[in-house]
Amino acid sequence: MNETRQLPANFGPLKGANGNARITGPCGDTMEFWLRIVNDQVLRARFTTDGCGAAIASGTMASSMAEGNYLAFVEKITSNQVLDALGGLPPDHQHCPVLAVNTLKAALADYQTHRNPEGQANMEHACQSQAKTVNPKGVPSRVEVGHGPTPDEDEALRRRLGRIAFKILVLSGKGGVGKSTVAVNLAVALAAAGKRVGLIDVDVHGPSIPKLIGLEESSMEFDGESLLPVIGPSGLKVASLGFLLKTTRDAVVWRGPMKYKAIRELLGGVVWGDLDVLVVDCPPGTGDEPLSVAQSVGHSAAAIVVTTPQQVAIADVRRSITFCEQVGLPVLGIVENMSGYVCPKCEESTALFKTGGGQQLAGEMKVPFLGGIPIDPQIVDSGDCGTPFVERYAQSPSACAFAEILKSILNQLNCMNKTETQKSNHNLKIAIPLAGGRLADHFGHCEQFAIIEINPNDKNILNTALVTPPAHEPGLLPRWLQQEGVQVIITGGMGERAIKLFSENGIKVKSGVSGKTAEELVRIFLQGGLISGPSACGHHEHGCH
Repeated sequence: MNETRQLPANFGPLKGANGNARITGPCGDTMEFWLRIVNDQVLRARFTTDGCGAAIASGTMASSMAEGNYLAFVEKITSNQVLDALGGLPPDHQHCPVLAVNTLKAALADYQTHRNPEGQANMEHACQSQAKTVNPKGVPSRVEVGHGPTPDEDEALRRRLGRIAFKILVLSGKGGVGKSTVAVNLAVALAAAGKRVGLIDVDVHGPSIPKLIGLEESSMEFDGESLLPVIGPSGLKVASLGFLLKTTRDAVVWRGPMKYKAIRELLGGVVWGDLDVLVVDCPPGTGDEPLSVAQSVGHSAAAIVVTTPQQVAIADVRRSITFCEQVGLPVLGIVENMSGYVCPKCEESTALFKTGGGQQLAGEMKVPFLGGIPIDPQIVDSGDCGTPFVERYAQSPSACAFAEILKSILNQLNCMNKTETQKSNHNLKIAIPLAGGRLADHFGHCEQFAIIEINPNDKNILNTALVTPPAHEPGLLPRWLQQEGVQVIITGGMGERAIKLFSENGIKVKSGVSGKTAEELVRIFLQGGLISGPSACGHHEHGCH
């Protein structure tokens, strides 16, 4: 396979897999599956392919059908079932489900070759339980409606997005209003203003960001665990499904559950690092994709809604604002694109499509009006050339109008950041390393951290989250806990060197009493019963990281 892998919804490889196979089909496409099987049940299924969109769709569907099911059921999955679950494929792509199923079953055969006899399950019981989940077409009903993410996937998404200070969703209820153009130029302008910015294109069926930003020939690399974003102008980090398609002619033939999973994988599977802003270019409408994004990005997010002046666009965009209200997503404001035409020679403005519709809608819906961007042939030219117009034609009337919009957005972001800072300073987050549900003796090798948020004024516990720490490396835990917003760590023992590392990351260390639960320790801490100090365990002085 190519060194740069293509991302399916269930992208691989899979750590801890005990079944693996790679097959190259007659078409020249290669597919590889990894399976994690315990007690004859496929707990996780991952795959990669260097094939087209149909190959990606087929592999994703096959892995989804296998995941969570017993071997007796998985062994009976057919290419026709995969094809049917996808809603069909063009005749010249119907070999893709065959390749997917053959590779899946080869991975099962690999597991059977190396399986542990002690892991045998009662297959008769397994078959009976699986029979209850099959619809008349022979496809598992859970595949038809999709299934929720695993706790590990939720945690990975939360951790990645937790390092992003703010997310801006660029929405529109109407297609063709220039939403992607606004998203690209907003991201580039924010990056040029010194912000650490990411740009993600979650328009599954029309990913245009790579073209608009001049990165059409680029692809996202896979480091074995995660995807690396493509670096654009001013250090902008860019991710798009468009980077993962083999050619610009490939069509993504996915239903709702597949799109939901792919969007979550893109949001949480990309190594964004620390960002000030992530700009999300959403597909038009108020359907699966915008809803999936809104439900996935978490807090510290808001929307910019793009419209054009015509009443037919205004009506659809009005629904987008109602959508934001229903999902609890604040609206930064409305941008009116194609707001008049400015003559490049005399600079006189003409209202080709009328003007003022966006401002009128903003007043009606009680949201800010950010401004209007006039029609400019240079915008079309810059999009075709792959250079955002705020860079290529910085002095044009449209770029100047966009600069005013950017000022308004930056002012709102600064106000929101101050509010978030005040809110976070008001509450207190305490981290407690746990083993077996109780305080761990060695914080660096604990099973989980309990991160407990309290109100220091009334000493009430507001929230408790159990978080799996990253792989233990020297100096990593203090940085990681600092990124989680932790201000205090309670531990059974810690050496001076580790205490210094935590202090450098703004985290105070409190020595706890071994054997206590997290809630008990927090109560003791709030009552002033814990002391700060070096480890009670001597070997921490030499071995602690």
